[in-house]
Amino acid sequence: MQLNDLIDHLPAGAVLTDPDLLASYRQDRALDPDAGTALAVVRPRTTADVATTLRWAGAHGVPVVPRGAGSGLSGGATALDGGIVLSTELMRDIAVDPVTRTAVVQPGLFNAEVKQAAAAHGLWYPPDPSSFEFCSIGGNAATNAGGLCCVKYGVTTDYILGLEVVLADGCVVRLGGPRLKDSAGLSLTKLFVGSEGALGVISELTLRLLPAQPPQSTVVASFATLPAATDAILAITGALRPSMLEFMDDIAINAVEDEMRMGLDRSAAAMLVARSDAPGAFAAEEAAVMAQACERAGATEVFTTDDQDEGEAFTAARRFAIPAVERKGPLLLEDVGVPLPRLADLVTGIADIARRRDVLVSVIAHAGDGNTHPLIVHDPADADNTARAHQAFGEIMDLAISLGGTITGEHGVGRLKKAWLPDQVGPDVMALTRRIKDALDPLGILNPGAVL
Repeated sequence: MQLNDLIDHLPAGAVLTDPDLLASYRQDRALDPDAGTALAVVRPRTTADVATTLRWAGAHGVPVVPRGAGSGLSGGATALDGGIVLSTELMRDIAVDPVTRTAVVQPGLFNAEVKQAAAAHGLWYPPDPSSFEFCSIGGNAATNAGGLCCVKYGVTTDYILGLEVVLADGCVVRLGGPRLKDSAGLSLTKLFVGSEGALGVISELTLRLLPAQPPQSTVVASFATLPAATDAILAITGALRPSMLEFMDDIAINAVEDEMRMGLDRSAAAMLVARSDAPGAFAAEEAAVMAQACERAGATEVFTTDDQDEGEAFTAARRFAIPAVERKGPLLLEDVGVPLPRLADLVTGIADIARRRDVLVSVIAHAGDGNTHPLIVHDPADADNTARAHQAFGEIMDLAISLGGTITGEHGVGRLKKAWLPDQVGPDVMALTRRIKDALDPLGILNPGAVL
């Protein structure tokens, strides 16, 4: 195989072959134990570089694993032996148009950097995964990432107006553009959002921006039981659309309190952090409605504030829940969601699975849209404990499917969850998915082993 042919047709330094560097690109945050070692890592700077790489890979039958910032949690960027890892980390251009309220962005820019560039023009990019400071916008598009504000503002796909995509054969297509309304042809832009690099490589995004978010009012409520907390969630979402409605169980509360020392109620079974960004005085009014809903559901403590710094502190505490729980041990991180009326069944069912399998499982959630993140702590040095953790992982996905839910709300299927995808979508949808994959990637070189 003539890797030198690829090196010669790309800018100097674009292709990495040093074994130590290759090792650092083997896995994303899912830490897939089956990760291989790539033949090379390619770091393009332009769409033309991506196209050159895919043409070379197709000609030589070499698999290509697209990679953003490596922050994925489902093994979607796991390297394959003898393949190419195509990292978009150096593709970092951005141009904001305040007139059309759009941004044209290369995929390697971090979510936080897109927010900062928008804010410089008095605008806002809403999707906000907890990893927003270090996840890439291309990776967000590849997995259709969500975040804390999705309950009101939606997920990544709701803000993608257009894409530039390089197909498996190196053909470059431009889909959509800076138009708020566009019904011309099939909705191909949406096809690539959430496709996890299995259909094409996103090389540019046109994003919709909003006016800056108004000041928020925050409600923090503690509960003695899980059912009381889920009752409050349903009462809040039945009355209004909060800008954030987040859930933490007792394990997460105590893990965060161990690190941040905020005075959180360590005896609580659950805590909600809810916010309203309604304009003017309406934010405080909505906060009062949410506080009353918590009190009626049996909250043991309810705290309300209009202070922005206080509100952000509680939001930061919720964002810190995953790394805080991770201090207890490596995580198998779930991402299951259900229709809101089944949220209580999901949360209590997860607790039952944890007890039955004798593993530590903490549940945090984007509670307002039913998307939970069960965090399964395990000990890789203990084979029995690891086996029980993996059993719990599968049973939690089975539970979500049985409740009419999904195996992933925002992290993607990747390699870790693909065995459960047929159970959720059924054989006809799997066959249709395969037909689309085969049409766009007939040689099967794009992220083989992910999703399908």
